[in-house]
Amino acid sequence: MKSAQEISAPLIQKEAEQRDASGSGTSQYEEENSPIEQVALTVPVTDDGTLPAATFRMWTLGTLVCALLSFLNQFFFFRREPLSITSISAQIAVAPLGHLMAATLTERVFLKGQRWEFTLNPGPFNVKEHVLITIFANAGLADVHPTHVVTAVKVFYKQNMTFFVAVVVVVTTQVLGFGLAGICRRFLVEPAAMWWPQNLVQVSLLRALHEKEERPKGGGLTRNRFFLIAFTCSFAYYVFPGYLFPMLTSFSWLCWIFPNSILAHQLGSGLHGLGIGALGFDWSSISSYLGSPLASPWFATANVALGFMLMTYVIAPVAYWLNMFNFKTFPIFSDGLFTSTGQNYNITSIIGDNFHIDFQAYDREGPLYLSTFLALTYALSFACVTASVVHVLVFHGRELWQQSKSAFKEKQMDVHTKLMRKYEQVPEWWFSCILLLNITATVLVCEYCKDQLQLPWWGVLIACGLALFFTLPIGVITATTNQTPALRVITDYIIGYIYPGYPVANMCFKVYGFVSMKQAIAFLQDFKLGYYMKIPPRSMFMAQVVGALVSALVHLVTAWWLMDTIPNICDRALLPPGSPWTCPRDHVFYDSSVVWGLIGPQRIFGDLGHYSAINWFFLGGAIAPLLVFLLHKAFPDQHWIRLITMPVLLGATITMPPATAVNYTSWIIIGFASGFVAYRYYRGWWGRHNYVLSGALDAGLAFMAVLLYLCLGMQHVDLSWWGSDPDGCPLASCPTADGIIVKGCPGYIR
Repeated sequence: MKSAQEISAPLIQKEAEQRDASGSGTSQYEEENSPIEQVALTVPVTDDGTLPAATFRMWTLGTLVCALLSFLNQFFFFRREPLSITSISAQIAVAPLGHLMAATLTERVFLKGQRWEFTLNPGPFNVKEHVLITIFANAGLADVHPTHVVTAVKVFYKQNMTFFVAVVVVVTTQVLGFGLAGICRRFLVEPAAMWWPQNLVQVSLLRALHEKEERPKGGGLTRNRFFLIAFTCSFAYYVFPGYLFPMLTSFSWLCWIFPNSILAHQLGSGLHGLGIGALGFDWSSISSYLGSPLASPWFATANVALGFMLMTYVIAPVAYWLNMFNFKTFPIFSDGLFTSTGQNYNITSIIGDNFHIDFQAYDREGPLYLSTFLALTYALSFACVTASVVHVLVFHGRELWQQSKSAFKEKQMDVHTKLMRKYEQVPEWWFSCILLLNITATVLVCEYCKDQLQLPWWGVLIACGLALFFTLPIGVITATTNQTPALRVITDYIIGYIYPGYPVANMCFKVYGFVSMKQAIAFLQDFKLGYYMKIPPRSMFMAQVVGALVSALVHLVTAWWLMDTIPNICDRALLPPGSPWTCPRDHVFYDSSVVWGLIGPQRIFGDLGHYSAINWFFLGGAIAPLLVFLLHKAFPDQHWIRLITMPVLLGATITMPPATAVNYTSWIIIGFASGFVAYRYYRGWWGRHNYVLSGALDAGLAFMAVLLYLCLGMQHVDLSWWGSDPDGCPLASCPTADGIIVKGCPGYIR
């Protein structure tokens, strides 16, 4: 049996790196290494300072990759099965382009002998250029949450928001996160204790792409050839689930066997029910919400699987069929908002003047109710917050305290930080000025456009204060444990109680208080990647600034274009059957703004609400890690107990909805095949091809999806045959109470 350490960190190939004792890559630190074993085995302690980084090739390919990923990710965010195209696919796809530019561009030196001397082709395409392009790709990968604010206001609330205001909200959020990251980098990037485990995956891939590779003995494939074959297969295959055979997105065999049974549809539907036996043969449905299962450590996959089964097959069915909170009046799985009789809640009827709640209209309409899964999603969000804090305290408290002290006192400086000292650093005041100017601009815009954004100046300051306060402790946790506590619910709660009745203010507060902190964590992770790969800090600074701005603008322009050109986008009642433009993530963001902003937590989860008992999940989340800790102390030889990570387990299904059961069932199966079977029994194949396969599947799917879009247009094409019906479970969304005809359930009276 493998050790607990091996199972807990399967992304790292634990093999000694052979270091060349001579050449330009040597350094005085070659005998020194990181005290973190995984880092020592993965990241070289050499640096070739002669390699150019901020080249014409880097700026061209980096800007192109950032814009392309931003467009594709925003494009897919609106679709029923959102696809997040990873930076790994961009890393692999850009490598041949870099080598092609190195082989074809002129080597002529312009302005020779002058201060601004430059060349378009400084030599072979190198790893430092590739890292900076990866930084651009990471910027394009980000889910720019402020675009959800724009969609909620324009599409769901049908209120006015000018493009200028939308640009300000999107850009200031990105820049605020960048400023926070710059201030915290000395504590979260430079110390050895802050090692950012996720970066080691990209380091491994970058080294594989740039170190000379020989064809394996026995006729195996090189990584590049394997990528091309897998990419071609993925590209060709997606025409089936993407157009010809959409049922491959979610194949629910129970629904086909029992087409008239509501119970079978509720149990078997992969899109609207519990997903028992439902499988997806579409990479977009597999990787939509949880990312690539090929990149997930097996212990994390196991925690997600256990959390999914506990929620989907124990907690939710018990709560539904025992009719807790009158759950049987509503669909078991839905992101909709309902009246007490199960009808869709008319949100516009309770919006008064100045886009504020009309309490008299709310009293007439009655309290708002949630589906089983949506209510339990909020409950698990409560539990996840306290579980994250307690888990880190009991399992990592001592080492985090020591690591934090070393970070602040700079006693244990990373060898990679020492190597970086030879480069010209970015002054601290650059980041401070960016942060202060950004906050000032945000306050002025919120005051000037208060009719559109609703958030007063003091709300901006509180939100920025929360982001500044939480970035450092959450960054320490993420940098050492690879776990980021979900604090979105805290910002929702705070502004919901302080300033109820204003949904746009609630969304903006969440964007500046939570999303900017999340962006700061992403920037800090990129900073550490730059340290590992010895990228000059000022080149890193420029790439991150430009990448953040390009990403924000492309995300917004893409969202704005789609909202203006696709009729009835996000309106499921008016869209044609089977249309992919259902906007699941935006629906949930909108629902959240109604629950926490328009109506407010006091009238839903507080003393005036129907779901006040859900607050006990805060206590349950705090107790759960303590139970695991006590079991670990009682049975210290059982190493698997320590691998039970309650924040991951409890937070496994927080994305449901908009994520559906089929997104999990297929993801878990492939994660098991990759992280357990292939890693344990086919280690050589896994080490060479696992991440390459993940990137190839992402890239092939993305290119075919865009090609289908360009060929078929934005309108849904109804093929009108049985294989064109994804899931095939229309009755799954029907409640089971008596007396009301249910829309979408022909002939059925509940």
